[in-house]
Parts: sequence; C-alpha cells; structure tokens
Amino acid sequence: MEIIKKIASVFLIMLFIIACKDDVKKPEVIEPTPEELAVMKVKDSLYDAFVKTEANKKTQKQIKEALHAKGYKTFDYIDEKTQDTILMQQYFIAFLKSGAIRGQNEEEAAELQQQHLEYLGKMYDEGHADISGPFGDDSDIRGITIYNVPTKKMAERLANDDPMVQANRLKVEIHPWWAAKGHHLR
Repeated sequence: MEIIKKIASVFLIMLFIIACKDDVKKPEVIEPTPEELAVMKVKDSLYDAFVKTEANKKTQKQIKEALHAKGYKTFDYIDEKTQDTILMQQYFIAFLKSGAIRGQNEEEAAELQQQHLEYLGKMYDEGHADISGPFGDDSDIRGITIYNVPTKKMAERLANDDPMVQANRLKVEIHPWWAAKGHHLR
C-alpha cells in the first residue's frame, strides 16, 4: 500500500510538472540589427584583445630572461625623465642596396618584387623581421629590414635568402641596432 501511495504521488507530481510546462510562454527572440551586430563584434574583439593581453603580460625580468635564454643581447637603462627602467634589445638592421644586376625587364622585375614582398611577409609572420620598407628616394640604399634575431649570422642568412638578393638585384649590409623592447613607432 505504501508503495502505491509513493507511485501515485510521483505520478501526480509528474502530471503537474507536465501541465505547467505547457503554460510557460517562450520569450520572443528579437534579432539584432546589422548595426547592433557590428557593434557587438567590435566589443567582443576588444574584450578578447584585452583579456589576451592581460593574460600574456610578463614582467620585464621574465622578458629579459626569455630573451637571454634564446641568445639575444640586452641591457637596461634608467630613463632620467620618468625613472623607468627601459629594456634595450639588440636587433639587426639590413640596408638593402642596389645590386650588380639591375637590368631585368619589367616583367622579371615585377616577379622579383612580388617574391621579395612575399618573403618579407613570411619573415614578419614568423617573427624574424619587425619592420621593412623602401626609401623614398632613388639612392643606392633602396630600403631596410629590421631583423629580430639573436645573432648577426642569422640576420645575414635570412637577408641573403631574399629573392631580390638571390637574383643580385639587391645586396645587403647588416649592422647591430639597439631599440627599447616593446616601444612602437609613432
């Protein structure tokens, strides 16, 4: 008898839940406008960028130790104005100069230029080059690339693998160059 009462109670409770479930109205879904969607995407991307930046922040000491472990040269100096400790890193600047063979026809020169730009893009994507660009005059120095590598030998190898250098349309001159780690051009 006790079991029948329990089964009946469970059955009544289930019946009540099912009956109430049908009475619940589903909320009306209002689709956002294209403008609202655009704003939401921007907010989401800004939030994601902030979260990733905050999660990946390293101390200057951690950055310096990581650089040294990879063979980079660094030094610190105190900014007299702000009293901040600035971490300087050695990079390598490659001056791209006119090479011995510059007589390619227009089609060959355009193809070499395309390969050159693809190569520099690859160097940037892989983290080996930070800045590249041509000079705005017609001097012997055609442009620069700043290599973010630990040794001059590595910078020379990367610079000499450029298709323009391989074709002898450009030649390379590399010098060590120091810049404050994390500072940007303005």
